[in-house]
Amino acid sequence: MLTLALLCFCWKTEMSKNDICLLLGATGVGKTLLLKRLQKLSLQGLGELGEPSLTLPTVGTNLTDLTLKKMKKVTLRELGGCMGPIWPSYFKDCSSVIFMVDSANIAQISSSCIQLLSVLSAEPLHSASVLILFNKRDMPCTMSLIEIKSLFRMDDIIASATQPITSLELSARSGQGLQEVLSWLESIIVK
Repeated sequence: MLTLALLCFCWKTEMSKNDICLLLGATGVGKTLLLKRLQKLSLQGLGELGEPSLTLPTVGTNLTDLTLKKMKKVTLRELGGCMGPIWPSYFKDCSSVIFMVDSANIAQISSSCIQLLSVLSAEPLHSASVLILFNKRDMPCTMSLIEIKSLFRMDDIIASATQPITSLELSARSGQGLQEVLSWLESIIVK
């Protein structure tokens, strides 16, 4: 029993050494693929990413540790889209949030906006850095970024938020924008 308690203490101590970034968004926006691609990019650098791996919707949570430049470390915690009602129970443990939006799914954009507003209004996240990723930009059916931001009410969100907010275009499948995500993570992690 003492060994288990010591193991839990060591794990919690190790987790507290790393910054935790929550990865949130509706089901099917590409969070799991983003995790896998960022992990591969952080391990192998800008080399060939290869074909994207198959993913399934996350029911629960995925943890991925990334080692960034200058040996900065961050733990990405993906929370499944179906877990939306209990996302707030994870807010107190994080220092930043990546919120993904499926820019190819026009019907989902307004509900994603509502989810984001709920996240931004949570007290534990009032000073967390936030990155909004408009994913699936490689899909032929996507609107222009200006149209998506207008539909998403991006200007209103930024004006009313207490958090610093950055937004980027991304294709987790093709790899477009992955380096910018890593650069954002490096810029917000303080070590």
